[in-house]
Amino acid sequence: MNEPKSRRSAGRPTVSDVARLAQCSPMTVSRVVNGGVGVREDTRRAVEAAIRQLNYAPNRAARSLAGASQLRVALLYSNPSAAYLSELLIGCMDAATRLDAHLVVERCDPERDQDRMIARLIESSVDGFLLPPPLCDDTALLARLRRAGTRAVLIGPGQAEPDHDVVMIDDYQAAHDMTRHILALGHSRIGFVIGNPQQSASALRLAGFRDATAQAGVAVDEALVRQGQFTYRSGHDAAMDMLALPQRPTAIFASNDDMAAGCVAAAHRAGFDVPRDLTVCGFDDTAIAATIWPELTTIRQPIREMAAMATDLLAQQIRAERSGEDCTPRLITQAYELVRRESDAPPPAS
Repeated sequence: MNEPKSRRSAGRPTVSDVARLAQCSPMTVSRVVNGGVGVREDTRRAVEAAIRQLNYAPNRAARSLAGASQLRVALLYSNPSAAYLSELLIGCMDAATRLDAHLVVERCDPERDQDRMIARLIESSVDGFLLPPPLCDDTALLARLRRAGTRAVLIGPGQAEPDHDVVMIDDYQAAHDMTRHILALGHSRIGFVIGNPQQSASALRLAGFRDATAQAGVAVDEALVRQGQFTYRSGHDAAMDMLALPQRPTAIFASNDDMAAGCVAAAHRAGFDVPRDLTVCGFDDTAIAATIWPELTTIRQPIREMAAMATDLLAQQIRAERSGEDCTPRLITQAYELVRRESDAPPPAS
């Protein structure tokens, strides 16, 4: 008994089985099944032969849901910040509604079988993928999508992938601007909480902080540079460590609002007033920035708008591909804004 028949005996054949037998990607099989263009004739014949040999029957419910012309896109997520995810989801949903696209939302953790998840989504007629942080930095996931022959748009700096559209802000310059703002208030002992080390945005924001202080002639005390994970708890713990030092910081710049909120809580717990005794600034301008006390001075990253733009770009890619057109990947840089609220002030008098 050959390999395809062995798989068939274990259950209904999948699009991955057809792709393996036809020696092409699952996305190519999906295009053939759905009558898409842009498939070489010899490849189409190989797919059709594999379908007949395996007695493959496409998922009718999924095809009916996707429709002949309706787009079907998947938003994959793996992010600890509920505030960030909320903004992201609203942006994707707004764009999907406007585009008459069906949005599939799927959690994607490293410990899961990503190959099987991607194959399952393609089997259900997903046309392309949206990858926010930290997935935009997941080179293994990007390689899997490339092997599957499917489209993706990265939301965030990512790995400068030449095969995918990217929507981002200038994380380096934004952090540079915030650091200059803190320096202009008169602070010289500035703490910095780094984001998740697996995300490229973390390194860019740290570099912006370091370059701005160096250009101002201010030496960075390495005891005030602490590793975080983009979580509230990691920001809280980093701030508690810094505030326990003999020479504590007069300001802390955290790489996102969740960590900045943790820094504010740590300051209150240690008996310090924000901003009289300690300035705290964040990054992102998610909902938490305006709901804690005092409200955070932060960098506004237009997450909702970036998500909508990414969904638009993915729809353009898919429609161009269906029409047999070439679609050159683009890098879109959105504007950011430094939003000043109540959490910053000049350093306390000595």
